[in-house]
Amino acid sequence: MVALPDRILMSYEEYVAWESTQEVRHEYCNGEVIAMGGSTRNHNRVSLNFFKSLDNALADRQCEVYISDIKVQIQQYKKYFYPDVVVTCDERDTEPQLILFPCLIIEVLSPSTEAYDRGFKFSQYRKLESLQEYILVQVERPMVEVFQRNQEGQWVFSEYGLGDRIFLKSINVEIAVSDLYRQVQFDNDSLLTSDNLV
Repeated sequence: MVALPDRILMSYEEYVAWESTQEVRHEYCNGEVIAMGGSTRNHNRVSLNFFKSLDNALADRQCEVYISDIKVQIQQYKKYFYPDVVVTCDERDTEPQLILFPCLIIEVLSPSTEAYDRGFKFSQYRKLESLQEYILVQVERPMVEVFQRNQEGQWVFSEYGLGDRIFLKSINVEIAVSDLYRQVQFDNDSLLTSDNLV
């Protein structure tokens, strides 16, 4: 999503009551409210394609997949974020508007939020013991970055291009990168700069 510069300070209780009346979603971090703006057609398409691929793959399993309007709680009453796609396979996740134990989080990048998603948000998501994979998906060019937590608790990075397949260890699912970019239009320059990934 596109982060807007407008920020407001309020208590968690005020945030919960206030946000339910807003047309735009807002993240919450230590008393600061951060408005999340609209997205592009490509951003929306990639998010939807990823959601559909995961939802179909997990249809007969105890995992649940959500897209963009469900918050992930990092720290109770302190930190709440809206990932583009989130997966939980934990039976303790019973809150109607929150995910507490995600195993997989996907952020679809835009130029205005890339640094935020790659830096601050990932540093917060890593605090979740349940999280096993964090994925950043480019929309300007066909490239997917996957961070997987290994048995030592370290995050291992891999990069994938249009002709690759990604194995998601956290949910035991393999996805073709080309499926994520179905109906997405790239300009020729974007495809040329990503040729080394294909």
